[in-house]
Parts: sequence; structure tokens; C-alpha cells
Amino acid sequence: MNTLALRNVSYRYEGTKKTIFNDVNLQFGTGRVYTIVGKSGAGKTTLLSLLSGLDIATDGRIEYDGENLADINRDRYRAQKAGIIFQSLNLLTNATAIDNIILSMNISGVTGVDKRARALDLLKKVGISPSTASRKILKLSGGEQQRIGIARALAHDPILIIADEPTGNLDKDTEAKVLTIFESLAHDEGKCVIIVTHSKKVTTIADEIWSLDKGVLRPLPVHKNTRR
Repeated sequence: MNTLALRNVSYRYEGTKKTIFNDVNLQFGTGRVYTIVGKSGAGKTTLLSLLSGLDIATDGRIEYDGENLADINRDRYRAQKAGIIFQSLNLLTNATAIDNIILSMNISGVTGVDKRARALDLLKKVGISPSTASRKILKLSGGEQQRIGIARALAHDPILIIADEPTGNLDKDTEAKVLTIFESLAHDEGKCVIIVTHSKKVTTIADEIWSLDKGVLRPLPVHKNTRR
């Protein structure tokens, strides 16, 4: 099932004639991992901003479940429909991992669940123990913080996961664990996972790889699971 679609999308920076994308068409479906690669300055971060609803296309439509993001409440879209994993994570460093997850559930309007129990379940899913979950973020390693960022993005059980360089600062072992989580989210739980990355390792879990260059998205050959 298609979750997110770009239909004839073009984007120019406001007040300039510089075109970042031109007439891009692409569909993202559930149960699949998509990676978007490209050189620095190719427009990957801009594309992620558009998919996340942080910006809107100059021309064309970006649709979630058939609705144009330009026409809906995009704050609500991010809070309730899409799970966004920013490169900077934006975790509250003086709060515990559990508190970060519960706060995300509160913002998303999650009700009818034991939020602490759900937070612990989500953290367990990404390999964070209850003792680690009770520690403040600033006391945790980069790899632990990254996995907590993934758990927080799952707090409202979104069907769509969008991640910006999620393994950029991780060692090889931690990167492998994080990639396994993304694979499971797509292939076991049926979510749509979109990852913007520089890493060739990340592309080994992809069902589709797209290269962004000079405003054009092109498919690349898929060579899965060569990291194993």
C-alpha cells in the first residue's frame, strides 16, 4: 500500500530561481525500506524536510494517504502520522529515556495505554534495558541515544518512519544493531521506512535505493544484506 507519494514535485528556494528538484515523481509503500543517497549539497536534507512536512513544495503535491501535505495540519502529521528521526535527535538531555518517550506520547495525544509500560516496551525493542531507560540522556552513549531516538519516533505507532543519517556517528557494531531495527520495522511490522544517508552500509538493508543528483532522483541497483 502506498503511504507517501511525490507527484510532479518541484522546489525552489524562496526568493531565488535556483531549482533543487524538478518534476519529481516517487511513491513509498509499506513493508519496505527506502534509502536516498547523494553528495553533500544534493538536496537530501531539503527532500527530508518536504517529506516531514517541515516545508512545502513549490509546485506539485506531496501526499500522505492521498492527502496533500500542503493542505493539512503538518504539526499533527508529524505528531500522529509520521515518526521523524532527526540527525541531531533533539532528545531532552536532562530527562530520562522513559520521560522522553512519555513526553512524545503526550504531544501525540496517545491515550488509553499505560505510557510508562509502553515506553519500556519500545525501549526494550531497540535494545535499551530498564536500568538504562531510567538514566538521563546525557549519561548515555551515542549509540544508546540513537536507539532511544528511534523508540521515541515509534511512540505513537506511526506507519511512516523518516530518518536523517541515523547511523552517522555510530561504530560498526552499533550501526548493525540499528539497521536490524529498521529492517524489522519494515519487514516484520509493515511500516514504510525512508532513510536519507551517506552510508553504503545503510543501503544494504534497502528494498529500493534512490540517488539524488542535480535535482533528479534515479533508482540504483539493490544489493541486499552484503553487510552480513
